[in-house]
Amino acid sequence: MDKALNLLSLSRKAGLCELGEEPVGVAARALHAHLIIVAGDASDHTWRRAKSFAAGTDQQCVRVKFTKDELGFVIGRQSLAIAAITDVSMALAFLTALGEPEKHKAQLEVLSTKAAKARQRQKEAKS
Repeated sequence: MDKALNLLSLSRKAGLCELGEEPVGVAARALHAHLIIVAGDASDHTWRRAKSFAAGTDQQCVRVKFTKDELGFVIGRQSLAIAAITDVSMALAFLTALGEPEKHKAQLEVLSTKAAKARQRQKEAKS
């Protein structure tokens, strides 16, 4: 199985993602969706809807090479067209695991910056 799919499965099990259009919309409006993932064979309406969720924010939106059936299989559903990862480190790991750094360069930069800030806040909280 692909590493990115494994990370999506892990994030579901850890409670670090939202699955489906309504939960993703709620997470995006609350600014908790760091990375919105859309299946490669999802409709154009779903893609536009995902982009509208992320519009005007620093939340990132990507269309992945996996089909709805492949995404659904790793999380235990029939199919899944849209999901959102709500943890910045997991979102960065997922995007890195996709293995297309040139295609997702802008998203990687934003998530890397956010992850560094999150690590700094955690470090300061410990001391």
